[in-house]
Amino acid sequence: MSNLPTSSTDRRRLLLQLLGERAYRHGQFTLASGRSSDHYVNCKPVSLSGVGLALLGSLLLDPVEPDAVAVAGLTLGADPLVSAVALQAALAGRSLDALIVRKEAKGHGTGAWLEGPLPAAGSRITVLEDVVTSGGSALKAVDQLRQAGYKVERVVAIVDRQEGGAEALRAAGLELRSLFLLEELAGPSASSAPSVSSAPSP
Repeated sequence: MSNLPTSSTDRRRLLLQLLGERAYRHGQFTLASGRSSDHYVNCKPVSLSGVGLALLGSLLLDPVEPDAVAVAGLTLGADPLVSAVALQAALAGRSLDALIVRKEAKGHGTGAWLEGPLPAAGSRITVLEDVVTSGGSALKAVDQLRQAGYKVERVVAIVDRQEGGAEALRAAGLELRSLFLLEELAGPSASSAPSVSSAPSP
């Protein structure tokens, strides 16, 4: 990780560059909701890269609630995020576990919805999401976590597409914190960050 920026500001700029290059496309697209859009965002080429995981682990950890004992998210998009944040927390000396919320209950064994080291009922959990559009994926994860007896009040996302997701989450008693808005990915700032090779060493 010696070739990554040390400051959170520079890490954020580098992550924005990577997202602009690898995750964002402009054109005509049909979203999962069935709606048409001029913008397409798929964070997986970044969140499943080594550099992307290093950047996301540190940047997503900061807005996780201080008293949260775990981070969780709906498979598949949140799988690398919860793992990266839990690892970064351990490196920083903080105890924070990772949970994966299934899209449907396991078809055998315990029939569980949640995978990972389950905390005690009543514990606070922060939900992680890659892209928030309508908020549906995050709400599904929150619903399962709340049904399991956990306190969930915050969703932390990489990108807010600014298409009503924040309002839908707010209506469910949730605060959305996102690293970037769609307009930032679509704007010129996405290509103005330093490259990995030119980033200062710690």
